[in-house]
Amino acid sequence: MRFFNIALSCLLCSLLIVVGAQPARAFCGFYLGKADAQLYNQASQVAIARDGNQTVLTMANDYQGELEDFALVVPVPTVLQPHQVKVIAPEILQRLDSYSAPRLVEYYDQDPCSDNISVQGGAGQRGTRGGGTEEEFPYTNTKVTIEAQFTVGEYDILILSAEESNALTTWLTENDYQLPPDAEPIIESYLKQGLKFFVAKVNLDQVSSAQFHGLRPLQISYESRRFMLPILLGMVNSTGVQDLIIYLMAPQGQAELTNYRTLTMPSNLEVSEFVEQEFGEFYQAVFAKAYSDLGQEQSAFVEYAWNMANCDPCAAEPLTRDELEQAGVFWLPELSFSEQQNSFYPVFLTRMHVRYTRDKFPEDLQFQFTNNDRSYQARYVVVHPYRGPIPCNLGPYYVEDMVAQQQYAAETVSMLTGWDLDEILPKVKFLELHDNAHQIELIPMEQGSEQQSEHNQNIEHIENNFTFPLLEQKIQQSIPGTEEPTP
Repeated sequence: MRFFNIALSCLLCSLLIVVGAQPARAFCGFYLGKADAQLYNQASQVAIARDGNQTVLTMANDYQGELEDFALVVPVPTVLQPHQVKVIAPEILQRLDSYSAPRLVEYYDQDPCSDNISVQGGAGQRGTRGGGTEEEFPYTNTKVTIEAQFTVGEYDILILSAEESNALTTWLTENDYQLPPDAEPIIESYLKQGLKFFVAKVNLDQVSSAQFHGLRPLQISYESRRFMLPILLGMVNSTGVQDLIIYLMAPQGQAELTNYRTLTMPSNLEVSEFVEQEFGEFYQAVFAKAYSDLGQEQSAFVEYAWNMANCDPCAAEPLTRDELEQAGVFWLPELSFSEQQNSFYPVFLTRMHVRYTRDKFPEDLQFQFTNNDRSYQARYVVVHPYRGPIPCNLGPYYVEDMVAQQQYAAETVSMLTGWDLDEILPKVKFLELHDNAHQIELIPMEQGSEQQSEHNQNIEHIENNFTFPLLEQKIQQSIPGTEEPTP
């Protein structure tokens, strides 16, 4: 059997994936739009729910090859028993992704002649866009111990321990797990840490009788003082850049890395209207530039951090109690049925995006939860100028100000993405004075005249309601609970 780096390998558990002769890869990349994990061709997803020393770890699985060729090896801190391993519906990770994905929001200017000026926001959602049950494992090496063996869903599970790395690699090789040459030193390092190895193969009998399509995510629970995510073993058979999306859940507080830098994505910035049609491409470019400019190739970027006990606004419906429990959350209070219908739950969700290569991340990811409960989301804003008739003499002033704002938004897009401004500007639909707008003749005015006084009042009106700095404040004020990103 040969290695195939599926979704799990990239992320989680430094896992070894074994499959047929196919190219190595990792796991697959109103609110106006969102940039979810489906944008990235080599993106893995993993969810971690943790309270105290108890951890529940869920690994997405989008393996596309022959099922009989699938196998994975994952280092784990303890000998897992059947009740600690389960499969869950893939929709649960999709819900976490949709709920926390970077998003684009839109606002609409009102008629400048209106007496009640306010920035109108709307929200809407749109995507951006083994053998049989009793298979025998040859056992020829007395230095490798099968600590547990059981079947969960469509997977046959083994928990292995070993005294030496060469004993374990020999055992795996004898059982058709073809290891890359660089795997043994990493296996040795995990053995020295006292880790066991979780081995899963597909149970073809279970798959043939199942009512689902594809392999479902695997979820394991264990108790350990160490809060870490092994990624080294998963990089052994990968040659390129991998994207890892991690959903970290705790009763309270943001998560952060302790052995690499944790940064936040640029957020709460106005961008051009055309970004609405190409938000996926836009955010990919934003992340790539942030990774290059700020990440120094050894950082994780927070894309979302919010307590699910409140949600204003939400990019998707909050996860229900049942969905949270399926995602591994185990500390929810007992509530009556009526209380559950109107309650959010004490779950602080941090979405972390790590882009890594084998040579830039020499250590597994080490985490901690903090006391920081500030809300943050990677959010970009489109402001639609008022394009209807302006039946008062504010028209020219409003148009002039909004054109300057549109220019600024285009420059922001260039700054965020690295795209050439000369290629951005032709996509901008710059505001023009409407044919039916009230026209005024701009003529020289005497100092202190009634005409100049009216002119100054018009400028003040526009500046007080539509200029960019004030617009930013209005956008911020219109979203209760939203705070500026952590520096």
